[in-house]
Amino acid sequence: MDDKDFNRLADATLARIEAALEASGADLDFELGAGGVLEIEFADDSKIIVNRHGVNKEIWVAARAGGFHFRWDGSAWRDTRDNAELLEKLSGLASQQAGESVDLR
Repeated sequence: MDDKDFNRLADATLARIEAALEASGADLDFELGAGGVLEIEFADDSKIIVNRHGVNKEIWVAARAGGFHFRWDGSAWRDTRDNAELLEKLSGLASQQAGESVDLR
């Protein structure tokens, strides 16, 4: 995948996550900043950071549970360790930190 395709896919994914967060109704705040960095802040002041990493053509997630790297497999962003899909994994991580169900799929 070239840089243009990566940026298009990553931007669309970040926009989809942002829309899903808005629709979730969970007690959280979020902001998509410059450079494709999405910060999600929870009521307990913990955060999840989602950002694109152009050099590796991955989307990276930093959460209380650890750091995760997701690579495009042609149809979905997959965790490079356990092959979990990005929105499924992010829903679980956000639910853990929010203390309530957060479905971003």
